[in-house]
Order: sequence, then C-alpha cells, then structure tokens
Amino acid sequence: MARMSAEERRESVIRAATAEFARGGYHGTSTEAIAKRVGVSQPYLFRLFPGKKAIFLAAAERCVEDTIRTFEEASKGLAGDEALHAMADAYTRVITEQPEWLMMQMQMYVAVGAAEQDGDTEFGEAVRAGWMRLWDTVHLPLGADVNETTTFLAYGMLINCLKAMGFPPGHRVWEGMYPSARITGRLER
Repeated sequence: MARMSAEERRESVIRAATAEFARGGYHGTSTEAIAKRVGVSQPYLFRLFPGKKAIFLAAAERCVEDTIRTFEEASKGLAGDEALHAMADAYTRVITEQPEWLMMQMQMYVAVGAAEQDGDTEFGEAVRAGWMRLWDTVHLPLGADVNETTTFLAYGMLINCLKAMGFPPGHRVWEGMYPSARITGRLER
C-alpha cells in the first residue's frame, strides 16, 4: 500500500478535525482525538499544523469554502429567484446529508464568540473573512441586492438553528421558509 503524501495526510487531518470539532467544539476537542481518528501521532499532527488553533481554522476555512462551492454550483447560470431557490435547496440538502458540516458551522460561531471575549481576535478575523466571501458568493446571483442577500442569509441562519435543534420535517416552524429551503421528508435519511 502506498504511503500518503503530507498533503494527503493534511487533508485527512482536516476531515477528521471537522468531524471532531463539529461534535465537541474547539475547547471540547483534543488534538489527541484528532490524531487518533487520522491514525497518526500528535507530534506528526504538529508537523502538519503548528497547533490546535491552526487545525481548527483549517477546518473552518474548509467548511466555508465547501459552502461557497455549493452556492456557486447551485446558482451557476441562474439569477434572481431561480438562483435563490437553487442555492436554498442545495444548502438544505447538504446540511441534511452531512450533519457534521452544519455542526462545524455552529461551532465556528461559538469559538469566535468565546475567543473574542478572551481578547483573541484571530478566530474572528479568519471566520469573518470567510463569511464575507460567502456573502459575496450569494450577493451577485441575487442581483447584488443587499436586502435579498440579507434575507437569504438570515433564512439560512434560521435553518441552521432549526436543523441543529432537531425540528422534524413538516413541523410548523418550517412553514415560513422558502419552499426550496424547507427540511422535508425527502431530505431526511
């Protein structure tokens, strides 16, 4: 069996870190758990990343980039309402099929809030920069309309909260969503 390159191992670490941080958060996840999931030693983990914060930020960046890619692919060649509904449907599908993606997002916000309260702005700067790339990604297909972009992203955050809290498909809290953004039985496993 061929050995993994450092870049392949780094990708393995990011995937493992995403799963671990999604479940346990920044403070509740040890680098030991990440190393164990990947099948490497902690010293090797720290050859790939300088520390836990760097691992978390790499996982957070991947989460944002995957979300951006989801929106770009869904809205390609579309504009206005067509783009809105395609992006909403694609996003809802992804967070239903890959719950660790949603939970990683939620953990990113918690980690930023906790770090900011402790005077550490590095988390916030990195996550906010990614979020602004996300904003720009949905802004153009929605006609570069600030209100449409704000509404779309506000619905997205509400969807995140409802899904994370486990509101089942068909529950009345989903009724006010865009039809394309509702969690329905078709999306549940």
